[in-house]
Order: sequence, then structure tokens, then C-alpha cells
Amino acid sequence: MQDIKPTDIVKALDRYIIGQHKAKRSVAIALRNRWRRRQVEDELRDEITPKNVILIGPTGVGKTEIARRISTLADSPFYKVEASKFTEVGYVGRDVESMVRDLLELTINQLKTREQESVQLKAMQLAEERMLDLLLPKPSPTRGFALQPAAAPEAPAEKADNGTREKLRQMLRDGKLDERVVDVDVSDRSTPMVEIFSNVGMEEMGINFKDMLGGLLPKTTKKRKMKVIEAMEVLAQEEAQSLVDMDKVVKQAIEKVEQSGIIFLDEIDKIVGTDGRQGPDVSREGVQRDLLPIVEGSTVNTKYGPVKTDHILFIGAGAFHAIKPADMIPELQGRFPIRVELESLGAAEFVRILKEPQNALLLQYQAMLATEGIELVFEDEAVEAIAAIAEEVNARTENIGARRLHTMMECLLEDILFDAPDL
Repeated sequence: MQDIKPTDIVKALDRYIIGQHKAKRSVAIALRNRWRRRQVEDELRDEITPKNVILIGPTGVGKTEIARRISTLADSPFYKVEASKFTEVGYVGRDVESMVRDLLELTINQLKTREQESVQLKAMQLAEERMLDLLLPKPSPTRGFALQPAAAPEAPAEKADNGTREKLRQMLRDGKLDERVVDVDVSDRSTPMVEIFSNVGMEEMGINFKDMLGGLLPKTTKKRKMKVIEAMEVLAQEEAQSLVDMDKVVKQAIEKVEQSGIIFLDEIDKIVGTDGRQGPDVSREGVQRDLLPIVEGSTVNTKYGPVKTDHILFIGAGAFHAIKPADMIPELQGRFPIRVELESLGAAEFVRILKEPQNALLLQYQAMLATEGIELVFEDEAVEAIAAIAEEVNARTENIGARRLHTMMECLLEDILFDAPDL
């Protein structure tokens, strides 16, 4: 957990997201509180629970972007899921515990990748030795029962082999052998297909079938012909995987998820019933009841071990145009004590969105067309006109926020984007 001040978090978010100061302050405080909890003495630390946040606002105003950016700032495990995908236990569909399993899986993969990068140098050295063994096979031992003296001097043939090996090593490092084709034994990762007819997914069954079958079936390898430069990458990847301590990675991932995980529940308003006014609300209130223990704090069983959700930060988001947060079941309302209403975006915000962020839309199009040798220039009056039209279209039709600008820019630049290679 990084030590980042709330003011620094807001400044960092300002580089990518225009406006929404109240929402930025709320998530910055929630993020800082997690660091504060880690500094409290042990007796009180477990009693301090995260203050979950609900972001209320129409689509395209920056709800998802705020949550995604703060997870990057704090280097926290982050998972975005739409609450409308879940169904009550007993119905066909995903149950709410699967989001915790998915978050853990993502975190394990990220940590595994980092560990592999940290041992890349050693893996390349081991891969180099394996490649040299392929290029210069060691002579088979002489048959017979004659015993060699313990301290026999190095034979001239062995010296010659070592000299040849070092020459090959230098040629390999200089890239002179890159185009040579070699036969490489690579592990066959194909796993037999196993179909299970059940109302729960394989991850919910608590059994890792791949590992189980991998232990029963012999590890097979297959020969592949490839160039030396490609074979080095394959061998280095295999060596890096063997150097990573997966037990340590899993342990770190579980701790990271439990202490600094963030789950972004989008479309949370879609699991609130409407009293039958708009058709049947199959299992919506049931999803809320199933979600409640996860948000309150419970233990979810995964194939890597139990994961506690007591200190995972949940950020809910929704438009809430047909219903309001007060329509959720009271217990779930209590677990989201912070509610922030995001402002609708107008022409002034659209102008800033087009020009100011580090990943501004105009910069993206300018960079893409620069690859074709075309310089794209937007005058200030043009930017203001684009923003004004986007605001007008949002007012007349469905308000989709800043996403309207993507539609506008594609429509405006369609001919240039199509003809760019021929200009």
C-alpha cells in the first residue's frame, strides 16, 4: 500500500478526468483511510472497515475511470464487474462470490508476471545453456566398466569442446546463429477437455481440475522446429516459470486482495427491484441479499484457499434515474455509507475533455494520423463547435456524457481516416 496524500490523488486524477471534484475527493479519502488503517495498532486495525462508496450519475461522466485510475495509483488489485450479470443462487447465471475469485485470479497473474520479469536475467542464462546443449550435444559416455581416476587431468578433447562451446556462446550472443533452425523439446500444455454438467462453474467447485489431471497424467513434451532466436524466447519463458515460487505468489496475492483489493460494481441500480412496474424482477432482490455478506465481510472459498472480504473496498456505480439508492434493501444501503452525485457534463467540460487530459481525444487522433504522415490541427473555434454540438445532441437524445465525443470525432474525421493512406 503506497503512501499517497489525498491532494496528490486528486491532482493525479485531474490529469485524466475533467471535473467531478466531489467524487475525486471521496475516493481519495477512502484510499487514504486504507493506508491509515495499516498504521493503526493490531487490536484496532481489524475493527476498522472500509467506507464503501456509491457513485451516482449518468453514463459517460467518469465513474469507471475514477475507480480504475485510483487502483493504478495505489497499485491495488482491481476488478470491474457489472452487477446485472449476477443472479440469485438457484438461478442460471453467475453468483456474487465469483467476483472475488476473479479478482484473486487477476492478482495472481499480475504478481506471477512481475516475478518472471525479476528472474528474466537468470532465465536467459539458463536458456542459453540449454541452447548450447542443443547446438553442441555432449558426447555420450564411453561404455565399459573402466573407472576414471578421481583427479584425472582434463583431456585435450574436453578442452577443445569447452573452447568450441565458448565460441558458440559468443556467436549466439552476437546474433550470428539467430536464423539457424533447431529441434526444441517444449512442454505440451494441452489439457484434456472435461465437461461437467452442474449449476455452478468449475471455479465454484473448489477443485482445480487442471492441476489434478496434471498430477495424474505424465508430463509430455513435443519436438518443434524453430529458429534459434524464437527458441531462446520459448526456453527463457519455460525457465522463468520454473524459477517462480508459485506458493509464495499465491500467498502474496491473497494478502494483497484482502488488504488492498478494490471491486467496482457497475450498474448497481439494475439489481434494485421496481415493484413489477417494468416486467418481472427475477432474483434482483435475491442478488442484493447474496451481495450483502460479501460486502459486509465474509470468507469466500477459492481453489487457492479462503479469501476474507472484510477489508476489500467496494465502489458501486449507477445512473439511478428510474430509482434511487434508498430503494435498495436497508442492510445493503448501510454498507455503502458514502454517496456522491456526479455532475452532468456540458459544453465547457467537453472542451476541456477534448484538449486537457494526458490522453485527450484530440491528441489520440493527431497521434494516429501522424503515423500516416498527416498533421491534424484543430482550431479553438472548431473544438468549441464540437463541444456545443455534443451538448445539444445529448440534450435532444439520450445523454451518454463524454462518450458522445467519440461519436462526434468518428463522424467528423471519417473521410480523413478512410483516405489517409492515399493522401
